[in-house]
Amino acid sequence: MKRLIPMVLMILGLAGMALAQSSGTQTPPPSTSTQPPAAQKTLAATLNVHVFPNKGQTAEQQSIDEADCYKAAVTNTGTDPFDLQKQAEAQKQQAAQAQGQAQQAGKGAGAGAAVKGAAAGAVIGEVASDDAGKGAAIGAATGVVAGRRGAKKAKAQAEQKTQQDSQKTQQATQQQMDSFKKSFTACLESKDYTAKY
Repeated sequence: MKRLIPMVLMILGLAGMALAQSSGTQTPPPSTSTQPPAAQKTLAATLNVHVFPNKGQTAEQQSIDEADCYKAAVTNTGTDPFDLQKQAEAQKQQAAQAQGQAQQAGKGAGAGAAVKGAAAGAVIGEVASDDAGKGAAIGAATGVVAGRRGAKKAKAQAEQKTQQDSQKTQQATQQQMDSFKKSFTACLESKDYTAKY
């Protein structure tokens, strides 16, 4: 009985195939997508440069011309946008670290100033009223207040400097990118394209 079941299934399968062939119907091939593959971005599009052929250049010719102009612009400006992008990411990370360090600037300054204030207060209290303990307490409190004020000022200055440095770096990067795009678009225009960024 155990051997009979697989043989019956095999015979039914063969009979079904024979029936399908005799009736002229075939099982459809596995479905394939009729949609074209997703269009790849051109080199210019990745750089946010819009390029239009003026003389009916093919997409393949445009790709070749864009690659040639990319190489020429890198040579002319000394800037490679993809390297520039990596540098910009690294600069953002450095700016974030510097911002974190600026926020940490002055932490513990209150405690350090309290110790200095207590020492000075003890000396002054001993000389003025023969009570070094009372003078140390007053000096410590004064030192904490002064230390905190100094810490806030140092923190604000560090944060401002970090922001200024970050802005200068971003401006320099943008200037390099603009210079590259000018060179890139000028080259494309010399090859009968309209190019805008």
